[in-house]
Amino acid sequence: MKGVVSVQRVESRRDFKDFLKLPWKIYKDDPNWVPPLLREVKSTFYFEKNPFLKHAEVELFLARRDDQTLGRIVAIIDHNHNQFHQEKTGFFGFFEVIPDYSVAKALLDRARVWCQGKDMNLLRGPMNPSMNDECAFLLEGFDSPPVIMMPYNPPYYLEFMETYGFHKAKDLYAFLKEIKDGIPERIEGLVERMKRREELVVRPLDMRHLKGEVELIKEIYNSAWERNWGFVPMTDEEMDLMAKRLKPIAVPKLVLFAEVRGEPIGVSVTIPDYNQVLKRLNGKLVPWGMIKFLYYRRKIDGLRALVFGIKREYRGKGVSLVLYHEAEKVATRLGYRWCELSWNLEDNDLINSFDTAVGGRLCKKYRIYEMEI
Repeated sequence: MKGVVSVQRVESRRDFKDFLKLPWKIYKDDPNWVPPLLREVKSTFYFEKNPFLKHAEVELFLARRDDQTLGRIVAIIDHNHNQFHQEKTGFFGFFEVIPDYSVAKALLDRARVWCQGKDMNLLRGPMNPSMNDECAFLLEGFDSPPVIMMPYNPPYYLEFMETYGFHKAKDLYAFLKEIKDGIPERIEGLVERMKRREELVVRPLDMRHLKGEVELIKEIYNSAWERNWGFVPMTDEEMDLMAKRLKPIAVPKLVLFAEVRGEPIGVSVTIPDYNQVLKRLNGKLVPWGMIKFLYYRRKIDGLRALVFGIKREYRGKGVSLVLYHEAEKVATRLGYRWCELSWNLEDNDLINSFDTAVGGRLCKKYRIYEMEI
């Protein structure tokens, strides 16, 4: 006879280790799962390493039965989100659980009660820990591994959410573009005309002035996304941390700025799919792991279009088309085979139509859930 499921705060070093290692149990037979770097997951919960925690509260929980760890969840209050959107929304994230609804329910109950105790009236997730990080559950596209910084989960998580009473808050889309297909001919001519008409210049990231370049990305990012659903401006410290994490894996030629008469008005950040390397490291960068890292990164054949933003006053003038055109030319020269354009809000018709127009096909869907509490 099974024992009772108990959900407890993560308090001890053993608890935290169990929290970190649980995904290896959940996904042990799943060939598409990509183990995260354990040190990166750890740093998410260290105040001195993650500036998100300066404006948020988090509580980690584990579900156990008969001393066996069966699930985990993190309850989150992002005060910047609630101030920006004038909401009382709590979040959950880092959700992992065995295929047992009773365990999932116990975890969700604990996160819900915790958020209610903080005077929240809505529970939304998953956020790991925010929409500026990995977020949402995979909804469609379980036949291939996720690309870098995109989520992955068993299909039964979706059933558990809906059984519990969550409903869809928003779906996110990912498009796949095969680089060998090239750029439609009609776009080539359009791009040249737009460049001349708008006095538009595209240039790559200048590594000699990296600090100033990061400041430009901050400015464009926060201007371009400020009206998007769920968007919360990154603090300077959060953007600096993102730049620090991306610096070792970014290809400067694939970080492009669009400028009009010297004014930066758009940015495109495309990064190699390092999940193809992480899949072989089993969560650790020990000395042997570093050798494998250096070897397999030379074999990466795919990209993710991570950031693509145009200042609001320059939208609808073809800037996005010019940026994409230049990024694909660079990707072709560097020998990459495909690029995932992700993620897009389901109702962002402009960008979804754009991704289709340049030859992308909808390849994956993701879902964010919410419920009143």
